Amino acid sequence: MPILRLKTNLRCKACVVKITPVFDAAAGITHWSADIDSPDKVLTVEGPEITRAQVENLLRLLDYEILAVLNDQPAPGESAGDKPTTYYPLFLVLAYLAGGSLLLEAGMIHTGGAWNSMRLMRHFMAGFFLIFSFFKLLNLQAFADAYEGYDIVARRWPFWGMLYPWVELGLGISYLAHFLPVATYAITLLVMSVSSIGVVQTVLARRTIRCACLGTVFNLPMSTVTIVEDLLMVAMAAGMLWMTWG
Repeated sequence: MPILRLKTNLRCKACVVKITPVFDAAAGITHWSADIDSPDKVLTVEGPEITRAQVENLLRLLDYEILAVLNDQPAPGESAGDKPTTYYPLFLVLAYLAGGSLLLEAGMIHTGGAWNSMRLMRHFMAGFFLIFSFFKLLNLQAFADAYEGYDIVARRWPFWGMLYPWVELGLGISYLAHFLPVATYAITLLVMSVSSIGVVQTVLARRTIRCACLGTVFNLPMSTVTIVEDLLMVAMAAGMLWMTWG
C-alpha cells in the first residue's frame, strides 16, 4: 500500500490536534501520523491510492502546507533490493528498444542503405523517451509526487515533476521526426545530466525509494541500475552532439 512521507510546517501539538479530525475522516486514508519532533515535521500518510495532491488539499484547508516529499521508505511488503526480477520491466523495455532499433537498422541495410550509428541511436532515443513518457503519463500526479522525492529541480519547483513527462514526450517526437537535431541532443544532454544528479545523490545516501523512471506502475528501486540508465542517455546525447559537430 502506498505511503507518503512529507515534510510539512506542522510546528506543534496544537497543529496535530487541528488536523486530526480532518485526516481521520478523509476518504482514502487508512493510517496517518505526524512527527513534530523531527526536523522535517514529517507527516506520514498511508492509503490505497493516496497522492500528494490529496494530502496537500487537506492541509491547505487548515492553513498548512507540504514543503517537500521525502518518501525514503518503501511501503510494507515491497522489496527494494537489487533483485533481477525487480528490474524485469525496465530490462524488458530496454531490450525491446535495443532490439527494435537494431531491426530498423537491419531493414535499412537490407533495402540498400549503409550502417548508420547516428540513425540507430536516434531510433533508440526516440523509443526511449516515447515509452518512458507514456508510463509516466499513466498517472501524472503520482509520478510528480515520487519524482519530487529525489530530483533536485522538482524538489525546489514541484511543477517540474508535472512538466517532465511532457518534455520527454517532446524529445521522443523530435528524435523520431529528426526535428532540430542539434537542439534536441543539447536539451537531452542538459535534462538527463541534471536528472542524474538527484539519482546519484539518492543512491550515495543509501536512501531506499522507488525510482519513477517508468512512472509508478512498477516498483523499481533506486540503485546503480538507475544511474547507469541515466548516464547512458547522457553519453548517447553527448556522442550524437560530437558526431554532428565532429
